[in-house]
Amino acid sequence: MTFSVAVSGASGYAGGEILRLLASHPDVEIRTVTAHSNAGQPLIDHQPHLRSLAHLTLQDTTPEVLSGHDVVFLALPHGQSAQYTEMLEDVPLVIDAGADHRLTDPSAWDAFYGGAFSEPWAYGVPELAVGGAKQRGALVGARRIAAPGCNASTVSLSLAPGVAAGVIDPGDIVTVLAVGPSGAGKSLKTNLLASEILGTANPYAVGGTHRHIPEIRQALAAAAPAASDIRISFTPVLVPMSRGILATSTAPIAPGATDAQIRDAWESAYADEPFVHLLPEGSFPRTADVLGANTALLGLAIDRAAGRVVVVAAVDNLVKGTAGAAIQSMNIALGLPETTGLSVNGVAP
Repeated sequence: MTFSVAVSGASGYAGGEILRLLASHPDVEIRTVTAHSNAGQPLIDHQPHLRSLAHLTLQDTTPEVLSGHDVVFLALPHGQSAQYTEMLEDVPLVIDAGADHRLTDPSAWDAFYGGAFSEPWAYGVPELAVGGAKQRGALVGARRIAAPGCNASTVSLSLAPGVAAGVIDPGDIVTVLAVGPSGAGKSLKTNLLASEILGTANPYAVGGTHRHIPEIRQALAAAAPAASDIRISFTPVLVPMSRGILATSTAPIAPGATDAQIRDAWESAYADEPFVHLLPEGSFPRTADVLGANTALLGLAIDRAAGRVVVVAAVDNLVKGTAGAAIQSMNIALGLPETTGLSVNGVAP
């Protein structure tokens, strides 16, 4: 069976990456692409790298245009997806790459986003530990899926095994991330101009203001519902690479946890995962190794002098952080092999 697909926000970075991956997916047909201000223009004018999709023209993003497909991807700015989702009841599977349906706590939404709160959907990070199981189970047969925030899923995948196993204390998490500007979208912003970011590293959303913080806390709380309060100091730093996240996350070692127990927590959690790989002891990932791949690479260190576990994670923010996670979740929901259309191989140099 071939599933018909529509992608909204197709002229942006997230929409373009969804299209790039779907273009080589053997079980889907991309029938419709939509945009807002760019409607009526050829897709190829905005995504010139997608040569196999040169025949498509961007249409208006309306419920009428999106309806009638088997799968709809919403790659829209935060706060804009919910206006369409209620009018897409006829669509068997809708996947939102924005934040509208990620959070379960209305107060967290109000504090970090504001505006009307929308119902939470199944969270699209299959590998996450959830109360002794994996989030994958919640995606089987799902009709509505919220793809993750790229920074949020990177940090959550980094620490969830330790929280679930009780070998780290989630009450004192510190994470610093080097991130590429594509995560901020394609709209013109002065702080993202090449002249502003080349040759410098720029911190932003410092002091607990980044919107992915409640998403991380929500994911880690689900990993171990009995865990103590989740507290996280989260500092992203914009660096001059178009794609990628390198997240260094640390947390105190839980009393009595041995080195063997700590490493086993991560090895056991990801031993059979096709897209999340724990590197050998003493090895740590580079963002260059995951570009274009639906892979999260993790390096683990145990700093006994500081009494903390250190996890370094590398992902491509547009693939495993967004589009790849969305398509991986789509595969699970539709009963397809989870790895279909997705690669663990990056692009180098």
